Amino acid sequence: MSSISSKTKVYSVIGHPVSQSFSPKIHNYLFEKYGIDAVYVSYDVDPDHVGEAINGIRHLGIMGTNVTIPHKIEVMKYLDEIDEKAKLFGAVNTIKNVDGKLYGYNTDGTGLTKSLKDASGETMDGKKVLIIGAGGACRSIAIQLAIENAASIEIVNRSIEKAQSIVDTINEHFDTKAIATSKVITQKDIDDVDVLINTTPIGMGTDESPIDTSLVPPKNMIIADAVYKPHETAFIKWGLKHDLKIAYGIQMLINQGVHSFSIWTGVTPTLEDTQNILKIFLEEQKENK
Repeated sequence: MSSISSKTKVYSVIGHPVSQSFSPKIHNYLFEKYGIDAVYVSYDVDPDHVGEAINGIRHLGIMGTNVTIPHKIEVMKYLDEIDEKAKLFGAVNTIKNVDGKLYGYNTDGTGLTKSLKDASGETMDGKKVLIIGAGGACRSIAIQLAIENAASIEIVNRSIEKAQSIVDTINEHFDTKAIATSKVITQKDIDDVDVLINTTPIGMGTDESPIDTSLVPPKNMIIADAVYKPHETAFIKWGLKHDLKIAYGIQMLINQGVHSFSIWTGVTPTLEDTQNILKIFLEEQKENK
């Protein structure tokens, strides 16, 4: 990283917790690669102080911020303008500061669907999808899948109200058939599913899985996990055991991060950049074992 000076611009990620975030590595790599005088840092923001944090971004001149769990919905009320797609998603994961005016975007959905397409070599057109969890990440991912013409989407969440809100938006705006449930996922539920996605934090730093790993998935199923630490979560290991097509959590994070970087800087990173960032992540994982 180049030396920091009084002219160095600041970018950040906010969340709670946020100490595990890999985003600083992504963006600081890209700033250095493209000769941009900027630094990217993490801020752990208590859910009771999101408004103060957003005002801090505005008045301290922090040029751009990523937003992670659990603030993606809450931040929206403090922004000046929100991209139409992010409004539809009902969540923001990227904020751009332009002369003190804050603009909200969402790159989660495209980050995940690009990962699915890269892993499978297939489009999402006509796919039957089961999503676990109904937070901000689920909303953007589910709606992006509807934009890309998924045939059906079932969202399973303990709170059916949250899932139903997302489903209502999809059924109102798209041809995709969406339903919300709060059931325990069984063998019958996954037998006829093309894509299975975990959008919950289950498995982050633990050996827990969002589904019963004794279930046997269809041979051609594609799975994706929003959790990226560890790289091989219990859910991902289940997929590897059954030789499924897998979109790792880190791939989603890199894809959405690269998109955020482009929104902030106007620079479009290359495929080589994303591959190098993945290498950095995997090396870091080895060192931490």
